[in-house]
Amino acid sequence: MHHLPLIDLAVIAIYLLCMILVGVWFSRKNKNAAQFTTASGNIPGWALGLSLYATFLSSNTFLGVPGKSFGSNWNAFVFSLSMPAAAFIAARYFVPFYRHSGEVSAYTHLERRFGAWARTYAMICFILTQLARMGTIFFGVALALQALTGLEMRTIMTVTGGCIIVYTVLGGMEAVIWTEVLQGIIKTAGALIILGLVIGGMQHGVTDIFHIGVADGKFSLGSFNILDLGSSTFWVVFLYGFFINLNNFGMDQNYIQRYHTARSAQEASRSIWICVWWYVPVSLVFFFIGTALYAYVQQHPDMLAMIKQQVAAERQVTPESLTPADYGDKVLPLFMVMKVPKGLLGLIVAAILSAAMSTVSSGMNSTATVFLKDIYQRYISPVSTPRKDMRVLYIATTVSGMVAIIFGIAMIGVKSILDMWWELSGIFAGGMLGLFLLGMISKTKNAAALTATIVGMLIIIWMSLSKYLPATWQHLRSPLHVHMIIVVGTLSIFLVGMLLSRLQAQPSSSSKTS
Repeated sequence: MHHLPLIDLAVIAIYLLCMILVGVWFSRKNKNAAQFTTASGNIPGWALGLSLYATFLSSNTFLGVPGKSFGSNWNAFVFSLSMPAAAFIAARYFVPFYRHSGEVSAYTHLERRFGAWARTYAMICFILTQLARMGTIFFGVALALQALTGLEMRTIMTVTGGCIIVYTVLGGMEAVIWTEVLQGIIKTAGALIILGLVIGGMQHGVTDIFHIGVADGKFSLGSFNILDLGSSTFWVVFLYGFFINLNNFGMDQNYIQRYHTARSAQEASRSIWICVWWYVPVSLVFFFIGTALYAYVQQHPDMLAMIKQQVAAERQVTPESLTPADYGDKVLPLFMVMKVPKGLLGLIVAAILSAAMSTVSSGMNSTATVFLKDIYQRYISPVSTPRKDMRVLYIATTVSGMVAIIFGIAMIGVKSILDMWWELSGIFAGGMLGLFLLGMISKTKNAAALTATIVGMLIIIWMSLSKYLPATWQHLRSPLHVHMIIVVGTLSIFLVGMLLSRLQAQPSSSSKTS
């Protein structure tokens, strides 16, 4: 730990100890599965909203967003702009639907609607999405802390993951939510401190950032060509963000489970809007941090040269061959090492850790809940006891955390954290949302839904893997941008299901007429 002063190590140690003590404190309440998974429905709406905000504000945002805006522009910010539209639908329709169902699992109603296959399919997609998300988060944290501590990335992921597993297993959902309230505040404070330090290091402050950023097109939201679906335009990212956020609020167990922790349906709906009104402006801060760092290294070429040399050595290329997109994720960690004062550095490291811990802990808890409700109680032991349920939850939480660490280690060497997460989430989430909308809006029957899901899966697989086809088969590659996978996958399942449902209804209606 040769890079960090003792005072910063003390701040980090105190933070980690506090998180574990929170888990120990709430462990006294965890006597049954309802308390572990939904905190017995005693969470106030404001706390739940901050908890959702902290889950959105993961290390993918803390590190990936500045790296993305440093390497390109503000095109990815359009994702945040799509959140209010998805939140409106979720607060008005999804929350009342789930609260009325009374089911903790987001996927139980799919079995009632279409059969066990639908529940199993959605559950598998969710678990894969969570493991991918937690893996990218572990990787992002390790990327930052490696620069600060000099420790090996695998070691960082293992130690960080171990701490998260301990307090999540001990405290359950109530510990997750209340620690996320604290973590959300810490993360926000950390972002503002970093931004202040970057601005303070510029010759003429914010004025230089805007001049350099405007000159190099750093504030661009992307092309507004609505017909161009093959590149990352404004509308492609907006559609991607809308469908991903609709999936988050409507099908992600992380969020569905928390709707049941609120004291009422009204407070659950309000928590979604609290999340949105916090996340959108704070994500803007992170995009501005990336642009500010881009301007900063123009005035501090020694830092830019150091970053290029480090990345070039890792990838065994020449520094001259690197573009800003190649080293964007490295800039913020190195800035922290070189420019953040003692004491404050420990606070910012705690903020990065909290960005990981909040999302991963809720991911572990929700994955364990899905395993209990949709696998163990459904297929293994339909008649269970509270003690067995708690044992299953503890084991599933621990195993999901360990597998997520392995996923994170497997991602070492990825070029962009944010790009990797967006691609994986679009692939895994596309089918879930289409099936959910089909079951919620239409009267489609089992056979039509199964056929539509198979068609949608084939389309998703083609769009995801066709880019790897050899050049001789280039005409078979998908012409659409990778962000369109969830859009096309969702719409294909929904529209094919609706069409088949209507075709099935035509013979019966014509026979009645005759």
